[in-house]
Amino acid sequence: MRAKIAFFILFGISSLSCQNLLLPMDLKQTDHLRAYGVAYWALKQGFKVEWLLNYRGGSFMMPYHSDIEKRCRAKGVYSEVLSGAEVAEVYRIIAENNMESIFLDKAPKIAVYTPPHAKPWDDAVTLALTYAEIPYETVWDEQILKGALSKYDWLHLHHEDFTGQYGKFYASYHQAPWYIEQQKLYEKEARRLGFSKVSKLKLAVVQMIKQYVLSGGFLFAMCSATDSFDIALAASQTDICDVVFDGDPIDPDYAKKLDYRACFAFEKFELIVDPLIYEFSNIDTTPLNQAMPTTPSEDYFTLFEFSAKYDPVPCMLTQNHVAVIHNFMGQTSGFRRSLIKPSVVILGEKPETEEVKYIHGNQGNGTFTFLAGHDPEDYYHFVGDTPTDLAFHKNSPGYRLILNNILFPAARKKEQKT
Repeated sequence: MRAKIAFFILFGISSLSCQNLLLPMDLKQTDHLRAYGVAYWALKQGFKVEWLLNYRGGSFMMPYHSDIEKRCRAKGVYSEVLSGAEVAEVYRIIAENNMESIFLDKAPKIAVYTPPHAKPWDDAVTLALTYAEIPYETVWDEQILKGALSKYDWLHLHHEDFTGQYGKFYASYHQAPWYIEQQKLYEKEARRLGFSKVSKLKLAVVQMIKQYVLSGGFLFAMCSATDSFDIALAASQTDICDVVFDGDPIDPDYAKKLDYRACFAFEKFELIVDPLIYEFSNIDTTPLNQAMPTTPSEDYFTLFEFSAKYDPVPCMLTQNHVAVIHNFMGQTSGFRRSLIKPSVVILGEKPETEEVKYIHGNQGNGTFTFLAGHDPEDYYHFVGDTPTDLAFHKNSPGYRLILNNILFPAARKKEQKT
């Protein structure tokens, strides 16, 4: 009798050890955003995690452990326990289709570039990280200039204006208390750090971030941090800021001095230097959106489908449970296709238009990914809008694109058996 009991106990333990826990990311998932948080938490605890590209919306699979299952239940994340035979069937399906298994090696250390006065709801990435319970640290100009980026695997750029023009908000908000305080803060910070102008400080920061990427860092940016980053690099040898921004006039020959070779993503763009026009350059497609008679409910962009086995990087960045996503505006709402460098990979676009929404590229040993728009669940997002509550958008396809980027630095392709 004892031998029979011992057999069943051993059988149960052996059977349990063969089980895996699957976090499906298709329409069965109850909270897509917190599923990323569970995967990140599992990595932090030392569990092995696989990202199953194109399998049920880009699912996560890991060895079964009661702690992970309990966390799923606590966070409202749907999971499935798979037997050894069911896991083998998953691998068979992956092998025979446009799918791939990617190992996630570690939980990336995350930094968000953001000014000290920014509120958590000012930025979609910090909203996503907070809701998914993925830890991050904030950095600003001084930390970056002192080399702090070397501590981080992944850097997000808050919707910053790296050109020193305070977001081109002058016409509408230059008398608003928040605008006045921001300008005072930025000018004081520039002087304290030894720079004569805010634009020169921001250029130094951008150049440090560029070196971070060249050395192997992963950069993600949204909204105005995308095009203003490249504009600052292109304008490093000239002055594009008018008197209201830095106290002296624009260089009349600025257009001839732009160096597009220094840019990550864009080329041949034309700047808009009038301080009364709320626009940096013709990179941004916001004017095209405004000219279209489309209503927010009818405005979409589409994701490209990539080969999971041969193009795993863009495939990772586009994992989703839908391929068509509601568009969303921002200071930079989209990128003009004709101004994107040929080496850049287009991940998402509005078909049959000039508007590209989502791009990725390599720089040195690192990568950059730019997603246009401000908040995937707030179509217009005007200054002063109420914060987005992600508890009401837990299955947001737009926010999934952000979270794909957070796990991307942890990934490596699964070794093939010979």
